[in-house]
Amino acid sequence: MDSTELRQLQAPLKDRYRETPETAVVTMKSEADLSGTAVSCKVRTGQALVEAGLHPAAGGDGTLACSGDMLLDALVACAGVTLRAVATSLGVEVRGGIVHAEGDLDFRGTLGVDKLAPVGFRAIRLAFELDTDAGAEQLATLEKLTERYCVVFQTLRNATEISTNFG
Repeated sequence: MDSTELRQLQAPLKDRYRETPETAVVTMKSEADLSGTAVSCKVRTGQALVEAGLHPAAGGDGTLACSGDMLLDALVACAGVTLRAVATSLGVEVRGGIVHAEGDLDFRGTLGVDKLAPVGFRAIRLAFELDTDAGAEQLATLEKLTERYCVVFQTLRNATEISTNFG
């Protein structure tokens, strides 16, 4: 694909986002399965080797992984593994469950349709559905420590400085 093809592909999307800005906001989701006994979780990626491409809201055809989805996958994977490690460390039995992440992304920003629209997620929500007999106090501790020690969660929450280097 060259720049002309890309422009032709994205032009109708950009027009639609200018005319109806609310159509540019897409909620992305990911989840990890906590079944099993090891300090691990399973992230459904759909492919062993992930090839990334444009999200359909940016002109992709939906056959390639979107980096936004992959970011949410990384979050649920990290949160799931961290939860498992914390629960194991505390002796809290978690028989299974699901970790959900969803985020709202306004594609007007990344497509340059609206200079005031943010590039990146506006908000990300992380939720846990656990199969456990843990009480309220134990669940509060699991939540606090999972948030504290999840690398991806902390990276996103603290807006870690990032730089690029071309050379």
